[in-house]
Amino acid sequence: MSAPQPLRLAEGRLAALAWGEEGAPLWLALHGWLDNAASFARLAPLLVERLGIRVVAIDFSGHGHSAHTPGDYAIWDYCDDVLDAAEALGSPRPTLLAHSMGAGVACLTAAALPERVARLALVDGLASVTTPADETPQQLRRGLLGHRRLPSRGARYADEEEAVMARVKGGATAVDAATIRAVVARNLATLPDGHLGWRSDPRLVRPSPVRLTPEQVVACLAGIECPALLIEGEAGILGEKAAARVARNALPGLERRVLPGGHHLHLEPGAVAAVADAIGAWASRDIGQPDRRGGAGA
Repeated sequence: MSAPQPLRLAEGRLAALAWGEEGAPLWLALHGWLDNAASFARLAPLLVERLGIRVVAIDFSGHGHSAHTPGDYAIWDYCDDVLDAAEALGSPRPTLLAHSMGAGVACLTAAALPERVARLALVDGLASVTTPADETPQQLRRGLLGHRRLPSRGARYADEEEAVMARVKGGATAVDAATIRAVVARNLATLPDGHLGWRSDPRLVRPSPVRLTPEQVVACLAGIECPALLIEGEAGILGEKAAARVARNALPGLERRVLPGGHHLHLEPGAVAAVADAIGAWASRDIGQPDRRGGAGA
């Protein structure tokens, strides 16, 4: 398995990892919250080999090796990262391969700009986190108070193994060390005292002052025109929750596959091959077929 090519995109603002040959059809890969481009280190090479594509995984702003931004990190702001990366790579209409939060970003991009997205391959994620309209004041309160708190001192680790175990124990979803090690390694920087600390912007953990409402997200999903596949882990974050059912039903023509694995099944050594097989079979069938906008898939 060849090493990925590191890239700088959008005038150096975004960092990325690339697998596959330049000139091959582009799949732009979008990671989850507090992850980074290494989230696709196991899946991307399998898809490149099977489909003859190029996978470019970006670090979203504030994540991994990408630049931090002076403002907030609203989910819709990441749509600019997607568009900037696609333009820098010379691809007017890439496929979006997206996990978790990245799947929410991909869906918003596809809904707002259907002419810019060929298809969606989503891994254990679909819609963005929402707040009901009548809870807007409370959400705004959490955001305003959170933004006024002084930032805590960043975590410091003696070595990579200690950082990996901290992520395993403190992550938002269950994950083991073998699965998440590559993501952790890409997010570590050496501090002046020789310890290791996180590269990601500490402001990423602040509560959002404003979120989309459930109705707004459903409207966005309903407006998606391109082919879409959703791969879920049996122990993932979606399942048969009411919000997940509503979201799946809202996206026209969505194909769903549920596979053994957790939220990071695209990184799990025992699950990634099945994920690649499912995506590969779907994409092989879809490539060259007209999408609902009347154009051929890229």
